[in-house]
Amino acid sequence: MSTDHPILNGLDAEQRAVATHLAGPLCVLAGAGTGKTRAITHRIAYGVQTGAYQANQVLAVTFTARAAAEMRTRLRDLGAPGVQARTFHAAALRQLQYFWPQSIGGQMPAIIDYKAQMVAEAARRLRMSTDRASIRDLAAEIEWAKVSMNTPENYVEAAAGRADVAGFDKTTVARIFQSYEDVKTDRHMIDFEDVLLLTVGILDTDERIAAQIRSQYRHFVVDEYQDVSPLQQRLLNLWLGDRDELCVVGDASQTIYSFTGATPAHLLEFTKSHPGAPVVRLVRDYRSTPQVVDLANRLLSGRRIEAGVPDRDVVWPEPLELVAQRDDGPPPSFHELGDDEAEGAFVAQRIQTLIDEGTKPSEIAILYRTNGQSETYEQALAAAGIGYQLRGGERFFQRREVRDGILQLRAASRLDAEGSVTQQVKDILSSLGYSEAPPAASGAVRERWESLSALVALAEELERTRSGPEQSFTLMEFVAELDERAAAQHAPTVQGVTLASLHSAKGLEWDAVFLVGLSDGLMPISFADDQAGYDEERRLLYVGITRARIHLSLSWSLSRTPGGRASRRASRFLDRLRPRAEAAGIPGAKPVKRRRQAGPPTCRVCGSLLSTPGQRKVGRCNDCPAGYDEAVFEQLREWRRATALDAAVPAFVIFTDATLIAIAEQNPQDTAALAKIPGVGRTKLERYGSEVLSILGGAEA
Repeated sequence: MSTDHPILNGLDAEQRAVATHLAGPLCVLAGAGTGKTRAITHRIAYGVQTGAYQANQVLAVTFTARAAAEMRTRLRDLGAPGVQARTFHAAALRQLQYFWPQSIGGQMPAIIDYKAQMVAEAARRLRMSTDRASIRDLAAEIEWAKVSMNTPENYVEAAAGRADVAGFDKTTVARIFQSYEDVKTDRHMIDFEDVLLLTVGILDTDERIAAQIRSQYRHFVVDEYQDVSPLQQRLLNLWLGDRDELCVVGDASQTIYSFTGATPAHLLEFTKSHPGAPVVRLVRDYRSTPQVVDLANRLLSGRRIEAGVPDRDVVWPEPLELVAQRDDGPPPSFHELGDDEAEGAFVAQRIQTLIDEGTKPSEIAILYRTNGQSETYEQALAAAGIGYQLRGGERFFQRREVRDGILQLRAASRLDAEGSVTQQVKDILSSLGYSEAPPAASGAVRERWESLSALVALAEELERTRSGPEQSFTLMEFVAELDERAAAQHAPTVQGVTLASLHSAKGLEWDAVFLVGLSDGLMPISFADDQAGYDEERRLLYVGITRARIHLSLSWSLSRTPGGRASRRASRFLDRLRPRAEAAGIPGAKPVKRRRQAGPPTCRVCGSLLSTPGQRKVGRCNDCPAGYDEAVFEQLREWRRATALDAAVPAFVIFTDATLIAIAEQNPQDTAALAKIPGVGRTKLERYGSEVLSILGGAEA
């Protein structure tokens, strides 16, 4: 087979190696920004155009509807429109709906969009008191259990070593899990995990149906393979049968969803399960400047045992060291601000400067660890008159002006008008508020214009790429594209600064990225308390850094509110990344020397070894004098009593006496310090942290 095919033009040596390996298993280790989607879509298209593949016999699987839609668009543009590109859930649901009548019979149950309501009902049936935070945690734990292929019967054993959820012991969680399954059965409903489980069950027990699937799909490509769960891997194995026509693509350094059951073990052990499979490493970074790439490489190479405990579960390989291909750019900047408000104002000012210098707002992003941090930056951007879009907020295709625009475009497409599609779109949307120039007004008027402008920009892009000497792009085709994108929630680009959590930024990129709130307790998050947790947080920051093409700013603040106690410290991950203060002139930029983890627990008063859990929790012997303010302790006890009364639970469920004494004695002033006290934990920190810190007079970090 010739390797001089035009479709291979423009691929580098490693990408070409991926694209031309068409038979048998293949493992692609692809670093951030190295063109993995380009490599695998060209591989599929090359296989189709050379006759090695039939388009309808290829299934490409990825993890988000947006990524699947982008892959379909690329394949269509490369001349392989018949290839199926779907998420695991979408592919499984399609098969389940098709085979349900002949395999199970009757009407297929409805699918639950969100678990919360049914988890709450499950708890009520058991007469258990819950709140919104505990329901969320229980729903997440049930999802973990199901994608790890565990049942209520074996949950207690399978969850050994995992932290207790929402203050409930594992036996209680197993009972809630079973009650949740009963609620679904009673209401004739299934959840998204059931879609995978039921499809696995059908393929595992009905060889006739399994044979049909295997005759339909003969070649498989799995993107983001580091994120597969045991359940998804089981489904993939059933799709494959005894064949090995599988190409997997992933990067262990971008594993950031371990808490959902995702594991990179399948990627790291691929050559063991597929002996002889070639491994291609994509390390040429075409996205980011050498300065950004260097920072990302140094972040991963600086990994060390921060929690003082050995690694667990997966032995991580050396990370892929990226090699920058772009020209030089500005060095990443590090900024320490006095408080959150000052940090927000600083970031808004820097963004305005970038916009004034020609950077489009849609090419700028502010990324943070938790969604609760967004408000500061929303307010700062609004005060500066800078438009923004909140990723994870209202979906683009659910906006009123977008729905109205698509309706009018659909009606116009039936008239078969002549002329440029882009001009037709502009003319049609002008009645809804579109104009060539943005309005002077801000707020809803500007947001409406930005939505319509995004539709016009998409029309321009598609007309440019899909029109040619022998084909024309029509308004009807544009409407069909919008319908397909709406189904996949593949929104066009909106002209506004993006605000997003680090997790939701995966797979995206911008010219300028502002990583904010990088203080200990937020990065790494306070409930990361072992080596596995620290490693995941480091990988999350790595994902954030590698979203930037040119400009990268990293910032943190010393306190939550103006005038508050400056108790925060820059993230420990930045210790070896920041330039020294004397070299860079950055206030507070000298690397921080941090204490090593302490040895065996001893009494802080007399120095004796502490022998009981209660003594270790408060940090002193029973006979040694307490070191807390009696008035503060009484306030904590009164707060605990009132909180327990409101929740209709015993006081010790809120905090035990030993934990309450430890809080009073150690007097933490931020969430990072509070999280280190034994007995607090992630759930209680989220649920009670701000109230406890308010009593102690500290800042809610």
